[in-house]
Amino acid sequence: MRLRNIPGADEIIAASPYVIPEHADQKGRWRETFGNDQPIHIEIGMGKGKFLMTMAAQHPEINYIGIERYTSVLLRAVQKMEENPLRNLLFICMDAADLPEMFDRGEVDRIYLNFSDPWPKDRHARRRLPSREFLARYDQILRKDGWLEFKTDNRGLFDFALEELEPAGWKAQQVTYDLHNDPEMSAGNVMTEYEEKFSSKGNPICKYIIYR
Repeated sequence: MRLRNIPGADEIIAASPYVIPEHADQKGRWRETFGNDQPIHIEIGMGKGKFLMTMAAQHPEINYIGIERYTSVLLRAVQKMEENPLRNLLFICMDAADLPEMFDRGEVDRIYLNFSDPWPKDRHARRRLPSREFLARYDQILRKDGWLEFKTDNRGLFDFALEELEPAGWKAQQVTYDLHNDPEMSAGNVMTEYEEKFSSKGNPICKYIIYR
């Protein structure tokens, strides 16, 4: 996916009080950073931040961290935070492959993956966020009784994600191929920008909740 470079985005991100520097010594110190012992939920590939900002506003008793690789995308979330600050939300601009360098073992209570890049070519399978390679990384930072939620409109990616569970040592707690018509799994669902776009076109949304 080619992204438009926005002049000055890097500098704005670097100066923002809402963004933790990628190379900061944060591992094991997130509760200290937030100043409380609340659970920590992270979204990997947060885009412009609609989902996570809604979640943070609805659940002030939870600390949220949004992870986005591209400054041109994260910039919009930072601008939204400047307009409506949330004390329980922070961002990091980083590659998700480095998660174990930023979070200590068991430091994260829940992980969200929403409409991740499908990386459709077979040779790029290990780059997919629900791949066994990334599940191994999540296993390092997620607490023992924590879980991961994944949503996508891409049926091929979803089928791949389900096939990766057993080899990676994960299990499905709940699975749906049509979230918005599943009364149980859609209860309290917060939509992302992509989810609103795709569902308005009639695309069914797939979701699973997994654990180890």
